Amino acid sequence: MGRGRTLASQILLAMVGILLGTVVLGGILDLRLTTHSLDQQYEERARVTAIVVADIPDIQTAVQAQDPNHVIRGLAARVVQNTGAAYVVVSDRDGVRYSHPNPALIGKRLEEPVAVLDGQDRVGIDHGSLGRSANGKAPIFDANGRVVGQVSVGYLETAVAGQVHKDMVAIAAYCAIVLGLGVVVALVLARTIKRVTFGLELREIASLLQEREAMLHGIKEGVIGFDTRGRITLLNNEARRLLGISTAGVGERLEDLIPAGRLRQVLDGTSGGSDQSVMTSDALLVVNRRPVVIGNRDAGSIVTLRDRTELESLMRRMNAVTGLTNALRAQEHEFTNRLHVLSGLADLGDLEEIAKYLSIITRDQVSSAEDLRARIGSPLVAALLLAKISVATEAGVELTLTPESSFDTDIDPQNLMSIIGNLVDNAIEATAGVPTPRLVTVDLADQPELRIIVTDNGPGVASDRLEDIFTDGFSTKQPRGQMRRGIGLALVARLVAKSGGTIEVRPGPGGYFEVRLPRTAPLVRSSSAAGAIFGDQP
Repeated sequence: MGRGRTLASQILLAMVGILLGTVVLGGILDLRLTTHSLDQQYEERARVTAIVVADIPDIQTAVQAQDPNHVIRGLAARVVQNTGAAYVVVSDRDGVRYSHPNPALIGKRLEEPVAVLDGQDRVGIDHGSLGRSANGKAPIFDANGRVVGQVSVGYLETAVAGQVHKDMVAIAAYCAIVLGLGVVVALVLARTIKRVTFGLELREIASLLQEREAMLHGIKEGVIGFDTRGRITLLNNEARRLLGISTAGVGERLEDLIPAGRLRQVLDGTSGGSDQSVMTSDALLVVNRRPVVIGNRDAGSIVTLRDRTELESLMRRMNAVTGLTNALRAQEHEFTNRLHVLSGLADLGDLEEIAKYLSIITRDQVSSAEDLRARIGSPLVAALLLAKISVATEAGVELTLTPESSFDTDIDPQNLMSIIGNLVDNAIEATAGVPTPRLVTVDLADQPELRIIVTDNGPGVASDRLEDIFTDGFSTKQPRGQMRRGIGLALVARLVAKSGGTIEVRPGPGGYFEVRLPRTAPLVRSSSAAGAIFGDQP
């Protein structure tokens, strides 16, 4: 097969070559078996004929009397005529012939010794004076059972060859039919392969495979392919990284690789929808599942995974900065108004009123910060609450810390900031649509366990949604630009569960979230995904 031949022609030539070789080899073997079988048949035929002749009483009597009346010659001629044998040679135990197709050899001794003196029949291929023949020999016994002579019957090779020739015609016809059918099947198969491969040649198929592998394993999106039985047929490197799969994965079922939970429900299609947000221990993923239909038939499905961790982190940080900017702008307006008051009092020359006014405004600011710092042991948590108070004020919400709140713990504050920050943000947003006053209250306690209670006077959570609110991607609020909803409470629930705590939600009206964490067990550190998205709270 030359390099310039097409894939279909190479397959056709290969199959025809294999068929031709198989048919020729099979024909030769069949011919050899047939020839060997015919030799055995004619040898057996000669042996049986020799036994029958040896049992003729006239033959037995004539051999013992040395055939004075030449009876044996006539009997042998009739046997040859009736059986089609090439010769019937009758001899005594000394090898003297009494019959032979060549009359000149009658009365002369055999060239070889008498073979049946032991009383046993003999068969074989004889290379006698008449040519190669299938030969059978039988002993002639007298009345006492003593061997007195031998009958040798032979069928010439020409008779066997004639029968072989007839069988060869049948064998050749059979081989020709098989070869013809094989060529037709090879043509159909070659055309089918050409149609299935869209006429592509081997080099083009190999090139496409290399490009496919380079594309699938080079893109930044994870790709998983499933067949109709739910087995994985495709899994690129990015999908393995995002899902934490260390094995090859191809050929396995999803439940053997991914534990039960929302991630597996989204991947296997149990939880339908597009652009579904799923949080793993390492990333925030956006998952899409699409069916694959080829020729109006279901061929499985394809799932794409996008890592939104960095983007979501940037968007949340930008949103936090925007909130702080708005809070600072509001404070700027307030300070500008205070400066105007001070400027007016200065113009009036009322120094006593200026001193009183400065005392009031500084006392309010300092007392608020000092109060938080005195009751909240962690400076990061205190700073978070102070910033949230400013953000809430800008949004027209009154955020207060209960008078009995006290929170002094040496636990790593990063998870506490994620939990408190997300609960407070949800409460502030929940009161956005209610009439004033809009109230959010935070109650913190550290004895006998860590307790965080965030309440608001918003609509609260419906009783049939108490479990759904902790599901990745579930939210009753409209998206804020490109930032995804339904992540904050899912993260809170996950952090609380990993820390061995509990979270309680009460149905509305009014929001109520209570988190309890053991003091004896330190909080687990946030995963990379949680840290990237929620680690920096304003």
